[in-house]
Amino acid sequence: METTINSTVEVFKTNVEDSARAAMLVGLLQKLITNSRVNFDLEDCDRILRIEGLDISTQLVIGILEDHGYLCQLLE
Repeated sequence: METTINSTVEVFKTNVEDSARAAMLVGLLQKLITNSRVNFDLEDCDRILRIEGLDISTQLVIGILEDHGYLCQLLE
């Protein structure tokens, strides 16, 4: 029998524009949110940050980006 694990997806609006900074933030977020997939869409007008995983703390994500000088807002 196959076990299905339901992951969640959180999408954030940010003001990250630099791909090198985005890559650094992806690495940091992946260390803190284990077993997650993290990526930015810097081409989108909202500079989307998308995280897929099992246990995503939106407050942690927002706090990390704000600590690095970026705006971050959960998109509903």
